[in-house]
Amino acid sequence: MSDLSTSLPRVPRRFDINAKPLGVALVLIALGALYLAQAVSGRQAALYVVGALLGMSLYHAAFGFTSAWRVFIADGRGAGLRAQMLMLALGVLLFFPALAAGTLFGHPVTGLVAPAGTSVLVGAFMFGIGMQLGGGCASGTLYTVGGGSTRMLVTLAAFIVGSVVATAHMPFWSALPSLKPLSMVKTLGAVWAIVLNLVIFAAIAALTVLVERRRHGRLVDEPLRRPHASPWLHGPWPLFVGAIALVVLNFATLALSGRPWGVTSAFALWGAKIFAALGIDVASWPYWATQANAGSLAAPVTHDVTSVMDFGIVLGAMAAAGLAGRYAPVWKVPARSLIAAVVGGLMLGYGARLAYGCNIGAYFSGIVSGSLHGWLWLIAAFAGNVIGTRLRPLFGLEVERIRPTGC
Repeated sequence: MSDLSTSLPRVPRRFDINAKPLGVALVLIALGALYLAQAVSGRQAALYVVGALLGMSLYHAAFGFTSAWRVFIADGRGAGLRAQMLMLALGVLLFFPALAAGTLFGHPVTGLVAPAGTSVLVGAFMFGIGMQLGGGCASGTLYTVGGGSTRMLVTLAAFIVGSVVATAHMPFWSALPSLKPLSMVKTLGAVWAIVLNLVIFAAIAALTVLVERRRHGRLVDEPLRRPHASPWLHGPWPLFVGAIALVVLNFATLALSGRPWGVTSAFALWGAKIFAALGIDVASWPYWATQANAGSLAAPVTHDVTSVMDFGIVLGAMAAAGLAGRYAPVWKVPARSLIAAVVGGLMLGYGARLAYGCNIGAYFSGIVSGSLHGWLWLIAAFAGNVIGTRLRPLFGLEVERIRPTGC
């Protein structure tokens, strides 16, 4: 479910890897882990490696949130959405008991629970449009950058700018009507929260099956990429394997850092540091004046868990692309596509801050944290994706469809 997918050839490839990017990525992962272990902590080094494994999993499974939503909206194909429901179902089974206990392997843990209100609705809707124009979500932007997509470098740069600009406006958005942070785990208890969530996931999966069969007369096989002599090492992986890998690695993040996986807070931090280096007094903004954010702004990025994991995702995806023999940056990008990347990236960054997270921090980790705002994010972001999918042709961007059965 990714724009990186290609058609299936008659003869499987053997070991046509891209040795240089693979070697560079592996060396940087190893050196980065050694540096973090010495300069920060062994736990930080482990989180960096978890990030690299996330990048590899995202790339090898082509686990795209953006493309999965787009093909369902435009063509009724729901394999990607069903994989997401599997991911979330496994997630609540793992996370809810740990969050209810408050500890995991003897260490305190907490979920990503945020207010559900106006800013989430507006931010997630903006993020949804940005997903389709920018060509990726938060995790998708990182892993496609690592996989060699030059267009996504533009999306990432705009993503960072949009994120830091949103922090300047957060007092306004935070003052708008919203519910207090609500955790289903604490409100209902772990067991009933699990039951309720599993019923919803099953209902969404069943809906995708119904829509797909009505549209195509059957469940459409997911597109296959070129096979490799060693698919588990070189890819591609089935979507369900990607779903399982993301859940396990998110749980590892919870165990190591004390909270679930997030992505976009690092973009705001990078942008704020760049703005500060240019002479802009971001430290005086209310968002960055809080104790936690002020500490992050003053400290090196190597001390920020989200930043370290994001760097790992990029390098892990680069290693996966090298292993797959598909690391081939294309530097010529059409002007309309670049404009969409800039507009989409700005909307992604701004929307993520307003919504207290992205497809990972708010949707995936928010829902497996039992946060009501995760479900509100899903509804608003999906609506934004509907608009974004319709806007894509205006920028010369593809909307993938297959011919229905019988046509």
